[in-house]
Order: sequence, then C-alpha cells, then structure tokens
Amino acid sequence: MTEKPDHRNGDQLLAALSALSNPHRLRIIAALQSGGRNYVSQLAREIGISRPLLHLHLQKLEAAGLVASQLELSSDGKALNYFEVSDFALALTPAAIAEAAQSLSTNNPET
Repeated sequence: MTEKPDHRNGDQLLAALSALSNPHRLRIIAALQSGGRNYVSQLAREIGISRPLLHLHLQKLEAAGLVASQLELSSDGKALNYFEVSDFALALTPAAIAEAAQSLSTNNPET
C-alpha cells in the first residue's frame, strides 16, 4: 500500500468515502487485499453475495478508483472480469478535508 496519502479533489474524496461506506464493499476490499486479484463469480462465492449485487458494488468501487478490473479470456474461451485493489491511501485530517472541500463541484451541503 501507498504510504503517502492520495491527493484527491473534493468530488474524488466524496466518491471514495461513499464507496467505503457500505459493509459489502469493505468486505470486497478485504477479500481482494488478502486473496489478491479475483474474478467476479469466485469473489461472489467467497463473499456470499449474488454476482449481480457484487457487480454493482464493484462498479461503485471502480468508479471511486479503489479497485481496477481487467477482462481476460480463460483457456476454455470464457471471458472473466478480474478485479484487484488499487493502491490507495486516504488521509482524513481536518486539513485534508478543508483542502478537498475547496474543489467540490457543488455548493449544495445536502449532497
């Protein structure tokens, strides 16, 4: 893992925090971190959720830059979408939050 914190703008920080605010997504990150890259069907079995639900969570994590995917063909010709944890480090200090807040794309405090 990266030791220096990421420098994310306000919108990127919100996306990362939103993505991490779900217990399934935390379990996905944990499984990928401990077991390494994995494909959707196997990861769904390991975590104990359906593939469609896992896929929705993976999309949110990928959009936030917390996981990355790569489509590969297996030896029998099946397309397997592999996911792995991206290298990230979030620093949640008052100063980091104040800096990120200045670059938010919306001024609406409710979003």
